[in-house]
Amino acid sequence: MLKDITKQELIQELENRVADKILEPTNFELLKKLIEKADTLDEAIMISELGTTYKRTGFHFDKRLENLSDTIKYFKKNEKLSFTTDESKPNHKLIIGDNYPSLLNLLIEYKGAIDVIYIDPPYGKDSMGEFAETNYENAITRDNLLSMLYPRLLLAKKLLSENGVVFCSIDDKNQAYVKGLFDEVFGEKYFLFCIPRITKKGGKTTETIQKNNDYIIGYTISNDIIFGQLDKDMSSFDLEDEFVNERGKYKLTQPLDYSSLSYSPSLDYPLILNGKTYYPGGDKKAWEDRQNGSHRKSDWAWRWSKSAVEWGIQQKMIVLKGDRIYTKTYSKCKKKNGINELEYVEMTKPYTTLSFIDNEYSNDNGKKELDKIFENGEELFKNPKPSVLIAELIKMVCPNKNSIILDFFAGSGTTGDAVLKLNHDDPESNRKFILCQINEITNENPNGIAYDVTAKRLKRVMTGSCYDGTANFKWITDNQPYGENLDVYEIAEVANFEAAEGKTPFEVIDETLYGVEKFTTMQEKVEWVCNNFEATQKQLEE
Repeated sequence: MLKDITKQELIQELENRVADKILEPTNFELLKKLIEKADTLDEAIMISELGTTYKRTGFHFDKRLENLSDTIKYFKKNEKLSFTTDESKPNHKLIIGDNYPSLLNLLIEYKGAIDVIYIDPPYGKDSMGEFAETNYENAITRDNLLSMLYPRLLLAKKLLSENGVVFCSIDDKNQAYVKGLFDEVFGEKYFLFCIPRITKKGGKTTETIQKNNDYIIGYTISNDIIFGQLDKDMSSFDLEDEFVNERGKYKLTQPLDYSSLSYSPSLDYPLILNGKTYYPGGDKKAWEDRQNGSHRKSDWAWRWSKSAVEWGIQQKMIVLKGDRIYTKTYSKCKKKNGINELEYVEMTKPYTTLSFIDNEYSNDNGKKELDKIFENGEELFKNPKPSVLIAELIKMVCPNKNSIILDFFAGSGTTGDAVLKLNHDDPESNRKFILCQINEITNENPNGIAYDVTAKRLKRVMTGSCYDGTANFKWITDNQPYGENLDVYEIAEVANFEAAEGKTPFEVIDETLYGVEKFTTMQEKVEWVCNNFEATQKQLEE
């Protein structure tokens, strides 16, 4: 940690950068003098940072500001699309409209409160002009993609909690550029990983290399992130003994003898079990030759010492299987290294950058999932991500079961589906999702993606029926509805320069922002603001 570093160590780091030809010697000498004369360590650290930062090159895009209108945009609840199944369960949000004003409004209530952000923006087109396959008819260029993402990421950063993480799915053509953008907004030191994800298992015959993956990049705003763990695959542990409650089930996959990379005479001894003598490798003659010095650098031996084997026999961990000796591998414990004791372990393993190359995380699986919810799911929405992908990402970086997850490129609603499944599978989970989706109109979705796909998907998996009351979709035959509650909002506008419905602009603003009719006097408004200070001061902060 920087706070534990000394002035001399700071100077040494700068000197190393001179040796690496990153820092000019003359600049080093000046910084060294300033560090030595610094009044405090914090001051010295700030001075040293002048020599450890560098100008990023090769990354450029036009940073265009969002068009701001003469209207106030706010969330207006759609009562027809909203529903409640159980008031004791979490309330989730779907916001229909442009995600930029959506993020601005979310800052009022959720600044520093979002634990996980996942986005899957349109991939855009590459520098040669080829468009990526998207759901959007107004596909955008790479420059427009970066320009569009930039102000939204600035707002997203403000929404993240102290240990929050943001994920972004992107293809290989744009990964480098989008990562550069994330470096710009979040800082390179907060880069977590770039994970390859399988998109499809196979493909059409091609003369070029088949492209079967895209990427997920991850960033945080803190170095104190706590990662979750994967559950171990327990399917191979299919045997049990009298210790099953304590040690778990076991498997016999580890022979006691092996071809050691570094032969040890002390581990090459005869072993008598049930009146029969066994030798490492199973060959007495070869064992005798080894005892006479005719052994290789790598040769047969036992994995355990004599004392360890005696202990293993007492613990009933040594098993004869055919002509070979095996040690039991338990699911809940293992032998300590160098000590004849059992060590109890968590039945988990860490995630890796290759955790998402299995076919269950592919678009093929996402299509199958959507086809069970909609008869023509693949036509309604192209290349959907599977809900298991988002669920695993959430579990990987956010063990908090009361977390809030945001997706402001919600698409078909996969992130919402994933959160619902996590809550359904774990009674202790009370995660909430917030989805934002612009109502993009396509040939397949004349009413817009948000209405035709996102909202309807959530309604079906949460209640077991469509908005029209029908329940004739495949998903419901194999699954129980998730339940929980959904509040649907639309981006509405209040003009600040003209009257609406016979009311002055100020009357409309009072009703929409404060939830009351026009205040008779300014004193009434002041009193209302004072009595509702908690809600109001958040607005004033922004």
